[in-house]
Amino acid sequence: MTDYAIDRTKWSQMNIFEQMGNIYSEVGRSFNAKRQGQTERKDQATTRAIDLFDATIEDLTNKKSVRSKEVLTAKSEFLSNINSEKFNEKETASLEKYFLEFAIAARRFR
Repeated sequence: MTDYAIDRTKWSQMNIFEQMGNIYSEVGRSFNAKRQGQTERKDQATTRAIDLFDATIEDLTNKKSVRSKEVLTAKSEFLSNINSEKFNEKETASLEKYFLEFAIAARRFR
C-alpha cells in the first residue's frame, strides 16, 4: 500500500460540510469493505479516513472552533465501530446517516 496524505493547505480551504462529506466517502468505503470481508480495502479506507479526520481536527483547532470536539467524537465512534470484532449494523447505519447529512449540506452550500 502506498502512503496516503491529504494536502492540508487545500483541505483547510474547504468548509466543514465539504470536509465531513469527504470523510463520509472514506468511512463508507471502510464499512462496505468490512461488510464484504475485504480486510485490505477496509484498512486502506480507514487509513485515509483517519488522515481526513486528523486534517479536519487540525484545521478546526487552528481556527479555534468548538466543532473540533464533535469531530473528535465522530472519529472515536468510527474507530470503535470499524475496529470492533462484532460489526454493529445499527451503530454503523447511525454513523453513515450522520456523515451523509454533511455531504448533503456540502452540495447545498456550493
